[in-house]
This record gives sequence, structure tokens and C-alpha cells, in this order.
Amino acid sequence: MTSSTVRIIRGLFMVAEHQAELLGMIPKSITSSSISNVTSSPTVNANVHATSSSSSSSTEAVMSSVDDNVMHKKLHEVVDANGYSNSVKAGRNEEKGEDTSLSSSHRDVIEGVRMSQHQGIASEKSGELEASKAHKGDHEKSLEQDRSFVKNVPASLPPSSSVPSSQFMRAVGFARLGIGLAAGTVTESMSRLTGIGTSESGSSSYPAVASQANADRLAATLCRMRGAALKIGQMLSIQDETTILPPTIAAAMQSVRQGANPMPEHQLFSQLDDQIGSVDVKEKGSWRDRLLHFNENPIAAASIGQVHEATLLDGSRVAIKVQYPGVADSIESDLSNLEMLMRLSGFAPPGLFLEEVIRVGRKELLVECNYEIERENQLRYKRLLENDEELSAERFVVPYVVDELSSREVLTTEFAVGGTIDKVHHLSQEERNRIGRNILKLTMRELFEWRFMNTDPNWGNMIYDVGTGTTTLIDFGAAREFDKEFVDGYLQIVWANANKDRELLLHQSRKLGFLTGEENDLMMNAHIQSGFIVGEPFSKHEPYDFRASRLSARMQEHGSVFMQHRLTPPPEEVYTLHRKLVGAYMLCIKLGAIVQCRDLLENLITNYNIDDKEDTAVG
Repeated sequence: MTSSTVRIIRGLFMVAEHQAELLGMIPKSITSSSISNVTSSPTVNANVHATSSSSSSSTEAVMSSVDDNVMHKKLHEVVDANGYSNSVKAGRNEEKGEDTSLSSSHRDVIEGVRMSQHQGIASEKSGELEASKAHKGDHEKSLEQDRSFVKNVPASLPPSSSVPSSQFMRAVGFARLGIGLAAGTVTESMSRLTGIGTSESGSSSYPAVASQANADRLAATLCRMRGAALKIGQMLSIQDETTILPPTIAAAMQSVRQGANPMPEHQLFSQLDDQIGSVDVKEKGSWRDRLLHFNENPIAAASIGQVHEATLLDGSRVAIKVQYPGVADSIESDLSNLEMLMRLSGFAPPGLFLEEVIRVGRKELLVECNYEIERENQLRYKRLLENDEELSAERFVVPYVVDELSSREVLTTEFAVGGTIDKVHHLSQEERNRIGRNILKLTMRELFEWRFMNTDPNWGNMIYDVGTGTTTLIDFGAAREFDKEFVDGYLQIVWANANKDRELLLHQSRKLGFLTGEENDLMMNAHIQSGFIVGEPFSKHEPYDFRASRLSARMQEHGSVFMQHRLTPPPEEVYTLHRKLVGAYMLCIKLGAIVQCRDLLENLITNYNIDDKEDTAVG
């Protein structure tokens, strides 16, 4: 086993050790240094060699020896003791519909015991089902009126699982992930070394820690943890100009953008009761008394919350977004744990500048976890759109907000009729071209005219109604303003890319902070060429075929250079902006849109006013 692999394995066990020591879950004699001795032992190598033909069996062996024997036992001890560690915060208030002799913290620990069995899946489902049935029974007794509860579960959503809401259980999740990644790395390393079995990563050019099994394990854990951990994973799936992560990890990060495990009903109802159940309760009653219909099963589940369909007393259909419990309180601990994991596992190459991703992510999350801010963003965006005659004529709309059923962690809005916009491949080429062009037009309007952009690139935030051709824009938690000086400089970069103006591109890139001026020739060339690729759709007046362009594959060719030779992180604005721009391009590719783009940029340039007249080549 190579020394670099041993270092990675030691690092992963250090993550688990750090979390377990905080929780008092391992004896002092078990340390990462002893792990190093074990991994370099001929006996261990021989044992792994004997089992490396089956990656799952070797991984299960390591997981079983550490996870079940140590964590499972310790969790039972915590549950059996009629108390809770003083170092761990008490969780949420007691949840209605469950045994009130147990605090929510104890229930979290019990859930952890379930999670630790069979890698936290089979028993978790069983435990949650029982809890959900009990809670559901209590609620249905009080709802024997004229309300109906729809039971249709969207086939695309994974099974529900309780959100680890206490710091204790979230630390357990990261500890288990560290152990699992270490085990997977051992398996992959021995598979490559011995040639027994098939290397899971598909390429020995990337470290063993980036095996397919580890990538799947990372994605599954992030989706189960939700909150800040999943949000950062989604941020890493689109980071600046290129994908600079190993392909398996990049694919895993891409998959976590598709959604998360929804929370079970007992947590859902507890959140609704806490957040909107007591609003003017004497006058209006609980949240259920203000609805004719509520779909207990979510129609969408994301990093911070999930969405349910409901009907108001007047018959209006609404969407109710409910934040997962404990998400806002776990931001700091989640980000610290994830940063340690990414660094010690080797997932974070130098060019990623992980500390900057974490810093920007922290700011975003603090805002996104406050649905009152999102409400204001949505109302502002709605006003801007309604005052834009051109975009209104293209049938872009924003739903209204239902204030009386909204709070800091619950947001109720008008229901958007239709399906996600990426599912319109069956429409005519003409209509797909229209949609693609309008998405690009909207994106340019947001940045260069409004300087207020919804930066979330999720296609699920654009709902297309085939019958009317209307596109409803939703989810404004990631909406942000952009400074005029930055926008001025960025427009010049776009113009330089479209015209392949090397001198203007380098000048504005240094001015905005994309480059330091000390980069080597490899990095300079990668920056220029990737910029020119991005500018291609706007370089000519002929319609641009996004699908035939191979934009994504050509951008990825520069990924390894950015990973190794980038000297500075990009400007803070770029982390959100480029996610949105890449999302718009990828949607045009998905639609197979053929779009005339050059005139959009030329019309913008003609009417745009750059403040610093002496430092511009635009116009």
C-alpha cells in the first residue's frame, strides 16, 4: 500500500476519531497513529488481499468492527442511561404523538441506534415507519372533518429518513462516513495493487479514496444528513469555470443536486406545529384548520427543506415549504466536519480553495435558512418581473406568498402548475429554442440590468406549463444582489470571451481577481481557452446548437490545470453567479436548443452604461 494511500486512510480515521472522542465513544488507546501501524502491517495487507475480490465484503468487515462494536454499543449505553451527555445540546421540544417521557435528544439517539444497524438503512426505515404511524394516528383523529389527505408519493423521491437534528447525531454521521471512506479506500487500494477484482474508480489516475463506492457513500450520507453538509456538496457540484474534482466525486456531487431524503411525518408535523400552528390560534385555529387538503407526502425534497401541496379554505392550491429541524443550528458544526473530511480524505485539490467555498457557503446558508428573507426576495423578484414587459410577454411569472401560513422556517406560496422545465424534450424544436433563448435573456436581465439574481441553478425551480407555455419561477432563498462595479467588469469579460479578445480578458480578469498576474503559462492558457469556450454562443450571429457544441466536455479538459495551478480563488460573487450561468447553459443543452445569442449581447452592450469610462473596451 502506498504511503499516500496510508496518509489518506489515517486522515479519514482521524475524522472518525475526532468525532468519536468528542462523544466519548472510543477509548484513548484507539488512535489514528495505531491505524497507520495497522494499515502498513503485512498481516492486515494479507487479510485485505484475501478479501479484495469483493469490495463490499471488505468494507463491511471494517464497518462492522468499528461501527457496530463501538458506536452501536455506546449509543445503547447512552439510551439506557436516564440522562444525556452534558457536552451535547438538548434537541427540540418534545414531539407530539410520541412518548413524552423521552426528550427529542433521546429520540435522536434512538434513531442513531437504528441508523447504525446495516449501515443505517433497513432499521431506520422500520423505526421511522412505526413513529410515523403513531403520530399520524393522533393527527387523523383530530382531522375527521371535510379535509382529505393525499397519499401519492412521487416515484422520484427516496424513502423518508429522520433528519439528525442534534449536534450529537450529526457528529455520529460524520464519524461513520469517515470510517466508511477509510474502509473503501483500503479495498480500492488492494484491488489496484493485486489486480484481484475490478478497480471501482475506473481510472488509476485518481486517488483510491475517489473510488465509485466511496463516491456513492459520500452522496448517500450527504442526502441523509441534509442541511449544510448537503448544501456544500451541491455547491461543489458546480464550482467556477470547470469541474476540478475527480470524475467519480464530481458525479456524486452532481447527484446530490437532484434531492434529499424527505423527513418522516412526525418531524414534519412537529415543524408545522412549532412554526405556524400557534399563529393567531384563538382566531384562526391551527395550521390544519386553515386547510381543506394537505398532502403528507412531499412533492420535492432539497438540502434545507421539503415541499408539500395543500389547498386553502377558498380552494386555492398552495405549496408549503418546511425546513428540516435543526438545520440552522447545525451550520457551523456541519461545515467544520465537512471541511475536515474533505481535507484529510484528499477530496479537496489545491485549486478548489476549499476554505473559500466553506466561507461563502456559510454566508449563503445563514440567509437561506431564514424563510422570512426568502419571502422578501420573492416579492422583490415578482415586482421586477411584472414591471418587465418583454419577460412578462414571454410568460414568466412568480407565485404570490401566503403570509398567514409563513414563518422563519415555513414558507407558503401559490402552487405552480406544470412540470420541471428540463422535461420538455418532447416539444417542438421551435418551442425548445424559444425556452432556451428566454432563459438566457432572463439570466442576462437578472445580472446586468436588475443586478439581482436567483442564483440557484436547480431546474426544478422553473416550472413549465405545456398548456399555456408559462414558466413559473420559484425558490428564491439563493437570490442575491451584485455590485455595479463587479457587474461592469464582468460584462467586459463576457464581451472579451465572445470576441476572443485575449488582452481585454486578461486585464479584466486581473482587475476582478480571477488571476494574480503570477500564473504560469499552463494556467494562463487554461483560463483563456475556458473563457473563449464559454463565450462561444455569443461569438457569431448564427444560431448556436448547444447540444452539438460539447461545451461541458471541452470545459472539463481544463479541470486538471485549474486543480493544480490556480493561485487564487475566484471572486466571491462567482461562486453563486457561475452556478447559475452553468445551469442555464446545461438547460439549453438538455433541451437541445438552437439559439441565436449574439444579438442578446449586442443589444445589452448598446444600452449599458459602464461607470469607469477610461477602463473599458466595450461599445
